[in-house]
Amino acid sequence: MRGTTARGTGEWDTAERSTGAGGGPPVRPLLVTEDLVLLDDLLRLCAAAGAEPEVHHTVPERRASWTDPPLVLVGDDAAVRCRTAARRPGVLLVGREPDDPDVWRRAVRIGAEGVLILPGDEGRLVDLLADAVEGVGRQAPTVGVIGGRGGAGASTLACALALAAVRAGQRTLLVDGDPLGGGLDVLLGGERAEGRRWPDFAASKGRLAGAALEESLPEAHGLRVLSWDRGDPVLVPPEAMRSVLAAARRRGGVVVVDLPRRIDDTVTEALAQLDLGLLLVPGELRAVAAAQRVAGAVGTVVRDLRAVVRGPYAPGLDEQWIADALRLPLVGELPHDPGLSTAGDGGPPPGAEARSGLARFGAAFWDRVLTPERAA
Repeated sequence: MRGTTARGTGEWDTAERSTGAGGGPPVRPLLVTEDLVLLDDLLRLCAAAGAEPEVHHTVPERRASWTDPPLVLVGDDAAVRCRTAARRPGVLLVGREPDDPDVWRRAVRIGAEGVLILPGDEGRLVDLLADAVEGVGRQAPTVGVIGGRGGAGASTLACALALAAVRAGQRTLLVDGDPLGGGLDVLLGGERAEGRRWPDFAASKGRLAGAALEESLPEAHGLRVLSWDRGDPVLVPPEAMRSVLAAARRRGGVVVVDLPRRIDDTVTEALAQLDLGLLLVPGELRAVAAAQRVAGAVGTVVRDLRAVVRGPYAPGLDEQWIADALRLPLVGELPHDPGLSTAGDGGPPPGAEARSGLARFGAAFWDRVLTPERAA
């Protein structure tokens, strides 16, 4: 059997064409097997993952065909023929006999990192193939913004942070997690932009392709936004939220999520995927009291919850006093922006002006959050 390329197809929300970084040549896993039944199963799983594999019956004569693919799947039937291959990471032995005592010995001889037994490991194999195709590396830092009380300005802060991330050169996805919030696409002035909204993802389950998700969403001011349409409310179940945020995180860059104060199962799922939660609290005693209740509920799920405080302040209050009262680390003080009253009504979105206080707050925030990534 000479080297061939097999194309797979799949729905846009479960698979994507395997293109290289920056739209370069396709990224193809390598399949090595002469077992036609096993090959048929592997091609089916590649199609589910959006992968276009190269297929050989033994180690390819061209060295790069063995060393360059992101993932190499060696059928158990081909293990003997692959014993002389150069050692490389990303090699897995695929078999069908779970009770075969020698399968791990054959895997060690070819330098495989693991063994997958079909059909039991099909789901894991699809994930590995999809990760290889997408070039999954460092997952996107995911930041959620929650208001300490109604009208605190959580959507404003989420929007400003997303725009600041774009200015920092990051691929950015802004997720509207509040179905009753009026729509972040409106706040960005992108309500007429073409693309999918939350109702299109309500039935999503399992793995979504990160690139396909990103490309399907409306774009505004250099970022992608997943918001709500203007139709009747649609229930987004927890599994849909899980699938969407997991795909967004795998895509890299940064993800910003605007979340409501009420905590249901879907919001809990979103909170569980956050790397950092920001609780935005106005400088008022009643706001602090309300924020304490929100922090108590959110803090049981979010791994890292911190306070952002905005003035003006009631007498005797300041940002550190409020953070201490909430028993939360203080991120900083959100400056008042007099231009916010025009946001969403034809004026620029919050934080769009690079010299504004909101923009400077966002720039300083991402400079701290992204420092490890920049140093890597």
